[in-house]
Amino acid sequence: MLTLFHTAASNVALFDALLKQLAPDIPARHVVDEAILREVRDAGAVTPAAIARVRAALAPLADPQSFVLCTCSSIGGLAEQAGERVMRVDRPMAERAVSLGRRIAIAATLQSTLAPTQALIQDIARQAGKPRETVALFIPSAWPLIERGDQAGYARAIADRLAEACARDRFDVIVLAQASMAVAEPLCAELPCPVLSSPRLGVEAAARAYRARLSDTSSSLAQSNLVES
Repeated sequence: MLTLFHTAASNVALFDALLKQLAPDIPARHVVDEAILREVRDAGAVTPAAIARVRAALAPLADPQSFVLCTCSSIGGLAEQAGERVMRVDRPMAERAVSLGRRIAIAATLQSTLAPTQALIQDIARQAGKPRETVALFIPSAWPLIERGDQAGYARAIADRLAEACARDRFDVIVLAQASMAVAEPLCAELPCPVLSSPRLGVEAAARAYRARLSDTSSSLAQSNLVES
């Protein structure tokens, strides 16, 4: 079972559509805990209470029969600490960004997402031996739109801010730090640098990891049966 752990209910439909397109063969379920995001958002960072809540929420999900994809970038690093069967959705995006250039813009509509995403990119860059500069593009006016269910307005607010930033500055790549921001990606096709979002890359990586683990398990069982026979 592939479990997708969300802190925003609005992401369920987005990831469900990607699963049906990219991994229809994989059994999947969605688990939502929006209280975590509310606490992190209000505090502007991951709090001890949020840490305890994430650990409690993930503990029963990351069992030997499951694989978990955490779709919240604000708690991605914490989620990964729950075990090797837990992935953060933005890691594949960050890896792609590091491979594309030196100057990386991080766009976010929640303040709490900027620091974790920057830390992830810098960590990947250090491991790869590729120094990278990150620039924060905070878009606080956009988040109230998605809370009201105005996805079109949310996407436009993000795209307009990125176009404005690109007109004043040069970037090799822009990452959309939150999964919810993927709706703006189609509106950014004319920008002078690539714009990356996490959902598709994250689901592709999770599907590969899930299938590889399933294949390893099947091989181990087959070898065990041969020995027993």
